[in-house]
Amino acid sequence: MKKSILLLAALAAAVACGNQGANQNAAPEETIPNVEVATAVARDVPQDNVYASTVQAYAVNNIAPQTAGRIRKINVEVGDYVVKGQILAEMDRLQLDQTELQVQNDDIEYERLKGLYKEGGVSQSDFETAELGYKIRKTTLENLRENTILRSPITGFVSARNFDSGDLYSMSSPLFTVQQVTPVKLLVGISESEYTKIKKGDSVSLTVDAIPGETFTGKVDRLYPTIDPATHTFKAEVVVPNANRVLRPGMYARVTVNFGTRHSVIVPDMSLVKQEGTGTRFIYVLKADNTVSYLPVTIGRHMGQEYEILSGLEEGSRVVVKGQSLLKDGVKVNVL
Repeated sequence: MKKSILLLAALAAAVACGNQGANQNAAPEETIPNVEVATAVARDVPQDNVYASTVQAYAVNNIAPQTAGRIRKINVEVGDYVVKGQILAEMDRLQLDQTELQVQNDDIEYERLKGLYKEGGVSQSDFETAELGYKIRKTTLENLRENTILRSPITGFVSARNFDSGDLYSMSSPLFTVQQVTPVKLLVGISESEYTKIKKGDSVSLTVDAIPGETFTGKVDRLYPTIDPATHTFKAEVVVPNANRVLRPGMYARVTVNFGTRHSVIVPDMSLVKQEGTGTRFIYVLKADNTVSYLPVTIGRHMGQEYEILSGLEEGSRVVVKGQSLLKDGVKVNVL
């Protein structure tokens, strides 16, 4: 009897040990990751870029006489707004006054000779010689007037005055610099990849740090024909009317150029994952059997909290936007 009891106890212990070993060898229960998803949509995406540039005067004129001489009078100061043809300064008039008197006398003599020539009192050769000298002196007089009474060739602001009244002008630098600011222009360096997307007459918008909250509109007036091999950009000259003259040369500007639109697939930016050690971007796409597929994509523009997808993803795909850290290709997931 005692032996039977001992045998039963041994058998029970053996069964218990066997069950414990089986529990230790069993595979742990698999955890299904929780994810959140969103649907990829397609829409037209504006293809605009912002470029840094500097406002420039539309035209800059350095004003000075052709020869050295005494400055008789200065009529304007730096910052003055002048109109085309306005007198800025007058040089010494001695030579001009002498030439004006000579031409006045030539006028009388020329009319006298012309009358004699018509009556046959002067040969054609003598008359033509006198006429040529008369015309040369009149041309000299006009040249002296332009270089004695200095006028502005453009409408704009006086940005430099380098001499005072009474100074002897020595031809070392111009008397004045006048800059035209209606309109103004900007030279914008645009990537060579956009060369075929922009044309003369395209509208652009710009802002300047000096005038916050205001946007100005201009047009592409000229496209430079060559591309800089160092920067791989080309120049587009933009003209802005600037009728109220608030834009001034030297202002820092941000120019927005619109290259049209592109119909693209759009996803939340949280759906994109960057592969470590590379620049590859990928997305986990939810399949019909609740597994996810690893999908490399090519991205385009970043718009707020969205990314444009240029290739690799179709419209209507359900993409994972949260929980990617636990995923790999083919894993089954639980969609929240």
